[in-house]
Amino acid sequence: MRTDSIPTENLEEVVVTATRTLRQLSSLPLPVSLISRRQLQQTGVIRLDEILDEQTGILMTPDATIGGGEGVQIQGISSDYIMVLIDGVPVVGRSSGNLDLSRLAIGNIQQVEIVKGPSSSLFGSEALGGVINIITEKPDSEDISGQVSHRSATFNNQNTSVNLNQRRGKLGYSLFADRLSTDGYDLAPLQDGQTINPFYNYTINGRVFLEASEKWDIFASARYFFQEFDVSPDSSEETDTNLHLRVTQNPGTKSNLQYEVYFTRYTTNEQIEDPVNSDTLIENDFDQRLLRPEIRYNYTFGPGNTLSLGAGYNFETLDRSLFREQVSFESQYLFAQYDFKPAEKLNIIAGARFDHHSEYNAQLSPKLSVRYDINPALAVKGSIGSGFKAPDFRQLYLDFSNVAGGGYSVFGKEVESEGIERLRENDELASLQVDASELGDPLDAESSVGYNLGITYKKGGLSAEINLFRNDFRNLIDTRILATKNNGQNVFGYINRERVFTQGLETDLKVRLLDNLELSAGYQLLFAYDKDRLEDIENGEVFARDPQTLETVRLDRSGYFGLENRSRHAFNVKLFGEIPKWKANANLRAVYRGRFGITDRNGNGLLDVLDDSFVQGYTLVNLSFGKRLFEHYSVQIGANNVFNFQGNNPLAAQDGEVLINPGTEIFAKINFQF
Repeated sequence: MRTDSIPTENLEEVVVTATRTLRQLSSLPLPVSLISRRQLQQTGVIRLDEILDEQTGILMTPDATIGGGEGVQIQGISSDYIMVLIDGVPVVGRSSGNLDLSRLAIGNIQQVEIVKGPSSSLFGSEALGGVINIITEKPDSEDISGQVSHRSATFNNQNTSVNLNQRRGKLGYSLFADRLSTDGYDLAPLQDGQTINPFYNYTINGRVFLEASEKWDIFASARYFFQEFDVSPDSSEETDTNLHLRVTQNPGTKSNLQYEVYFTRYTTNEQIEDPVNSDTLIENDFDQRLLRPEIRYNYTFGPGNTLSLGAGYNFETLDRSLFREQVSFESQYLFAQYDFKPAEKLNIIAGARFDHHSEYNAQLSPKLSVRYDINPALAVKGSIGSGFKAPDFRQLYLDFSNVAGGGYSVFGKEVESEGIERLRENDELASLQVDASELGDPLDAESSVGYNLGITYKKGGLSAEINLFRNDFRNLIDTRILATKNNGQNVFGYINRERVFTQGLETDLKVRLLDNLELSAGYQLLFAYDKDRLEDIENGEVFARDPQTLETVRLDRSGYFGLENRSRHAFNVKLFGEIPKWKANANLRAVYRGRFGITDRNGNGLLDVLDDSFVQGYTLVNLSFGKRLFEHYSVQIGANNVFNFQGNNPLAAQDGEVLINPGTEIFAKINFQF
């Protein structure tokens, strides 16, 4: 655990995600956040989702169903549209849209970089709403260095990690191993099963760095994750394998080439059995693979003047028991970016990416960012960019009938014609709700245009930033009813329909109160609406029943709360302090999330103020205290959710059942650093 004082920390923060080149954070024209290694260590968190929830403009949002997991939300944009990277390459494994960030250990992370808004111009599909890039640490010591730590917490949560690094001449290596286990917890005792089942998991990561010559550098990484849940009477397994090779060529002082090959495979299995006769009701085996070679070229014409070019190929397959057969995608892409300074105080970044996909129309994603330094302390910056998200495997190929849920069916776009015909042949179809000629019509890629305009101020121990944002989405993929079965259940399909937008402002403030005491605070104001629903309201076509008077009323715009799972207000404040003479540090963090609605409960097709599915606003307070003992040891104690907030689930709250949070977590950690 480091004891560096705050004034010497993060003097020259650099990031690579925003431009795919090394840039100083404070000079960027884009909305970018950075979580440093110091912050990760001192907060005592062990998984990525825990630290993201404390950042401005970022929320971990629970699904509406118990045990539904969480997804990351940036500027009101849901997790389906946020790309997550490790050292610049994507993490896969979205069985239902959300990516489980709790499976990503942070014991060997150097920093986490977050780019807000559309980034498809550099990273392609899934970067429509933003990018989270996990940067692992690089060895820099001739001697073997590292740490061994163990953390114990509430619910018999046990975490052990080992991290080794060494750099000998031109060769460096890093080894990381992590084990996490817990007894789980139950937030709904009246329902079968636990909210979080007991589990254990392992993460193993090995990396090699080689300076083969003055002109050639090699980076190789292998990562493996294994997790097993105890789901009585069976177990469920999950694996995540990543292989990454990057070769950098420096033919001259002004140019470099990077050749990269990446392979990843994610697997999981899930079974839901009938508790009476032990018959399997749902079987969901999931096996996703991605192979991606890419080449990048950078040429520097002069200081602050760099041209970047790239090309790559994606080959992705998914074998899932809810699909009739294994499916695959192929895509090729090109991107270009020019980062230049036409004047001393003006920085412009212009870029675009072209994607050609086997299953949907080609996409062009341009982006433009500008920063002007008014004076050394004050700057204004703005960006506009387009993004896209390809229809995923589920929306194209899902072939599912829910026996456990009463017999409804869901068909992806590519198989809906065949699925409807099969139901008709089996005499299960009562009526078709759409024109037969519409079945199988291709889905378009979802698209967006994002705008950001901000002002930054940094002088001495004070830094502040205000950012206005708006994201307009088109062709969002939604479900629709295709047909009705003889049993009264519906058959669902997918269609491009929704037009939504999110807009608001973010503010961040950091101030050094004393030499070793730093305060930071952030606030987000968010408005998120469906444009079609707004038009319906303006046309006087939306009604709701007042639960108090039981009177039916026509809704106006003030009665439309907005999109589900979005909070109008979110706030965070963090206080970090160090006492060098005691070799100790402490921090206090508070996160407020305003009220949000989970779903439409009164059947008018939108979330309005008369719905009874709202979770009231709440504050989570976390704290930790660390102290170095002797030369190599340190200890840390802390508590998350100090005031024991739990929160009732408005969809299932009865007899004390809760959903939002398991309560206070107490933890203690011992660390041996060498």
